[in-house]
Amino acid sequence: MGVKRIKLWDLPTRLFHWLLVILIVSAVVTGKIGGGAIEWHGRIGLAILGLLAFRLAWGIIGSSHARFASFFPTPASVRAYLSGQWRGVGHNPLGAFSVFGLLALIAVQVGTGIFSNDDIAFNGPLYGVISKALSDKLTGIHEFSINILIALIVLHLAAIVFYVHVKKDNLVKPMLTGWKDIEPAKGEAGESAKGGGAIAFIVALLIALAAVYGGSGAWIPAPPATSSPTPAW
Repeated sequence: MGVKRIKLWDLPTRLFHWLLVILIVSAVVTGKIGGGAIEWHGRIGLAILGLLAFRLAWGIIGSSHARFASFFPTPASVRAYLSGQWRGVGHNPLGAFSVFGLLALIAVQVGTGIFSNDDIAFNGPLYGVISKALSDKLTGIHEFSINILIALIVLHLAAIVFYVHVKKDNLVKPMLTGWKDIEPAKGEAGESAKGGGAIAFIVALLIALAAVYGGSGAWIPAPPATSSPTPAW
């Protein structure tokens, strides 16, 4: 009695979340294996670039709870949360820091990865548009920042476990089903997500495809073919 069910996370947001989980794990594994798997590492990186571009667009034109403006942390919202006065749904102010931190680090990983090289057989798709010295620096950042990203992911998972077992707030279920039960009698408040829709999804998808195309280097003109010298005889 008194429980209100709201639509919290739309389907595009949920698909983004779980596809990102799969691709991040795959990228880490293929990156650690190296060798022949590094080609797959590059392909996965481009897929992550597309997902990231989609989420950035969806954070502006998507449904209400998926928009960055709806959960961007401010000093007032953080104070309200820490004092127990925050009554929102979706990402709380502290969780929002984790979300933005993860997106920023993933952007660093993708942004450096497409310019990187391994000094053996693999070059990022945009390696040729910068100098070797700059590529080496970006490669170093790429290899170092993955450790920070992994640490933040572990912290993110620990926070989810804390919320499930200590605060009795299952954050995983709404990201699977899209729905969340709130209890207005306990001061919980929130309305179902609004906005987004087919047109917004198509726009975000086109932005994602454009980002993948740009990051793939397919737009870079092929080097001119060199003719073999004609034998003197």
